[in-house]
Amino acid sequence: MLLPITSADPLIDIGANLTHESFNSDLEAVLNRAREANVSHMVVTGSDIKESISAIKLASCHPDVLSATAGIHPHYASQFNQEAEQQLQDLLNKPEVCAIGETGLDFFRDISPREQQQESFIAHLELAAASGKPLFLHQRNAHDAFVALLKEYRHKLGNVVVHCFTDTREALHDYLDLECHIGITGWICDERRGKALYDCVGDIPLRKLMIETDCPYLMPRNIKPKPKTRRNEPCMLPMVLQTVTSARLETQAQIAAATTENALEFFELRPN
Repeated sequence: MLLPITSADPLIDIGANLTHESFNSDLEAVLNRAREANVSHMVVTGSDIKESISAIKLASCHPDVLSATAGIHPHYASQFNQEAEQQLQDLLNKPEVCAIGETGLDFFRDISPREQQQESFIAHLELAAASGKPLFLHQRNAHDAFVALLKEYRHKLGNVVVHCFTDTREALHDYLDLECHIGITGWICDERRGKALYDCVGDIPLRKLMIETDCPYLMPRNIKPKPKTRRNEPCMLPMVLQTVTSARLETQAQIAAATTENALEFFELRPN
């Protein structure tokens, strides 16, 4: 059984893949553990049209703790066409949808051809510019192409977050120069791969910092004792908070309060 690490202050998980099949059998228990850990709200990531619809349905069933994004991940950019664009545009009108995405570029695995990734990304940028919705972005091994497109459209866009940031200090400052928010995951808890991120996370202005699990992926490696499961959950978000705190000058309470306030404002999660 996964025991939550409780935060003294309420947290918001800005990226949780709760429509993943690994959550099909025990989602209620997962949400309960998140509440016990003081994770007060979670944004469910939409990765293609089908998953975006599922994320919206899930959020509609738990409006007190869940919101959704709607978008097409670069891995699935080959699915993008005029019909998908119209479907996505319709989904943006749903009250549960707080951001457009996940979208961007991923040249690490090239699951979809790069040209199609760029076409899909541009279409999402256009939708964000027209709708005013925040953008939830993904970039891996594609910084130059990604930042070039982002620079071209940035003046037309509202809030933008580069989620699950794992790139270089130079890339980080490129995004900060464009007034982007930065989402930090359990990658920072990985002593093998996350040291560079740990070393530069202090460069992020507190007003631009948000935290996320990207569950079921990126289980923090520094959890003690080591969990038997490899499935990450929102209840592990306090571990991300603790590790971010250890790399910065502020207290844990200050970072918790700031990242929560940032998420509330970014996604317009405040009650009407």
